[in-house]
Amino acid sequence: MTHLGRNLRPFRETADDNVPFPENNPWLQRFVEFGRPIVRSQEALTFKGRWGGAFDAPRPLHLEIGSGNGFFLSEFARRHPDLNLVGVEIRYKRLVTAALKVRKLGLHNAVLTRYDAWWLDDLFEPGELAGLYLNHPDPWPKDRHVDKRLLGPWFAEWAAGTLQPGSPLWLKTDALSNVEALLTAIEGHPFEVVACVEDIGANGCPWPQEDEIQTNFQAKFERKGLPVHGVVLRRRED
Repeated sequence: MTHLGRNLRPFRETADDNVPFPENNPWLQRFVEFGRPIVRSQEALTFKGRWGGAFDAPRPLHLEIGSGNGFFLSEFARRHPDLNLVGVEIRYKRLVTAALKVRKLGLHNAVLTRYDAWWLDDLFEPGELAGLYLNHPDPWPKDRHVDKRLLGPWFAEWAAGTLQPGSPLWLKTDALSNVEALLTAIEGHPFEVVACVEDIGANGCPWPQEDEIQTNFQAKFERKGLPVHGVVLRRRED
């Protein structure tokens, strides 16, 4: 690990364009054969600084980290045809499931790529993003997993550098530790807290109500009567 918490070996060195024996995993096989809206990792590297080329038209670029099964990405893209969205996900099954949702809706403003969230500086130039979203990132609650927690110093430094001034950063999470980690990490960086809501089911969401999109994780926790929390940050001018 580096002092910022990420692995020393860049993900680009182990990216997945030449996957051995994809027939041994049905989801890996589907990933290999899928095509758009999946952008393979090596191709994604070529879009750094020119992501408009991955879409049918240039539009403000937004990113979801950890798109999971694609509930947020596909619906947010559908509601915002004026934006381009990239979803980053590491698991093959989730990536294909999300891509199926995008394809079913016939969206041309959303793509997905398989990449390690700790190495997103491989994919985006400073100031390239106009919005950033995280839905239920893993809180890694055990002390021995502290270096795996994404919402820490490296993430705050990267997000501050990659988001354009005025851009939003949204976090939805079932873990208050994620809220606390994010708010601690951004100290000393050019972010302002626009809203922070514990239990959005009881107290309303911190983003516009028309942009509230229930994810599968959110539905699971709400069925159990457990709260889900939300934070909205804004990238300030330097």
